[in-house]
Amino acid sequence: MRSDLLDCPSIWDMLNRLSGLSVSPRAFRRAALVSVVALGLIIVTGAAVRLTGSGLGCPDWPSCFQQRLTATWSFHPLVEFGNRLVVILVTVMVIGMALASLLRKPFRSDLCWLAFGLVAGVVAQAVLGGMVVLFKLAPGLVMAHFALSIVVLADAVVLHRRAAEQRVPSRAMVGSPLIVATRLMVALLGLVILAGTATTGSGPHAGNAGAKRLPIAFKSVAELHATLAVGLIGLTVGIVIAAHQVGTPLALQRRARALIAIMAAQGVIGYTQYFLRVPAGIVEIHIVGVTLLWIVAQRFYLGLFFRPALAALEDRPAIPDRIDVPGYAGTPR
Repeated sequence: MRSDLLDCPSIWDMLNRLSGLSVSPRAFRRAALVSVVALGLIIVTGAAVRLTGSGLGCPDWPSCFQQRLTATWSFHPLVEFGNRLVVILVTVMVIGMALASLLRKPFRSDLCWLAFGLVAGVVAQAVLGGMVVLFKLAPGLVMAHFALSIVVLADAVVLHRRAAEQRVPSRAMVGSPLIVATRLMVALLGLVILAGTATTGSGPHAGNAGAKRLPIAFKSVAELHATLAVGLIGLTVGIVIAAHQVGTPLALQRRARALIAIMAAQGVIGYTQYFLRVPAGIVEIHIVGVTLLWIVAQRFYLGLFFRPALAALEDRPAIPDRIDVPGYAGTPR
């Protein structure tokens, strides 16, 4: 099989010849924003399944129970089946997003690959979710499922950002020390999120009363999670101060302040749920905050780099004259 048949432009040419349809850059970016919201929703509804003890409400996969495709009229099956319906709807949506990337005019292969990455990620989520059910909520698989969810969400955030930009090389808005620190912050945030899933997996909310827990004391994992979170907040405070000192654009400074504000709120919620013995409702709020924090962190990192906005969108300022200079103190915006 010829490898070029799998290239996005080749598929795009074929679809255009067959359909004559097209998608505008503005419509495509709006669809990308919907993707971000929908993929965040998967994380929140998946957490609700675990926190309500409904992880095995549908004990089979892809059917719900034996040969029955739909759930019985009872709480746990309906919660689990509802999450499956959300996954199906999001899968259809991201497939539509991928097709839109092929029909976008002008065509851009970078957006095409990012959009098809969403399809691959959501399909992998569905398969991994099936394995979670078939292996009776094995903690390692549950953690891997959540980790994949945040990776796919990051892909959607990048797609939404790139859909507003021209396809040119990016230029740094700040010096390399701040860029490196921000990369470290995002990596540490990912580690904190994984530690949070381990905390849940070792505690009372493993998805089902009979599900296996991680063979680690809940208190030990919770303390590790909290220690990493405190380190993350300290690093982020330093980044926020540095971003202000070097005179980064005001929009980027606002994102930095939003980042630290959400982290502080997450810290308060985290300690509250710990001292209240992790009630499910507060844990769900914590996971909503984690999802929002992950999106804001990705947007902050992407904001360290500049590409001119598309003329069809005109939602970002023109490129500044002085950037990518250590200690850059250009005119704030």
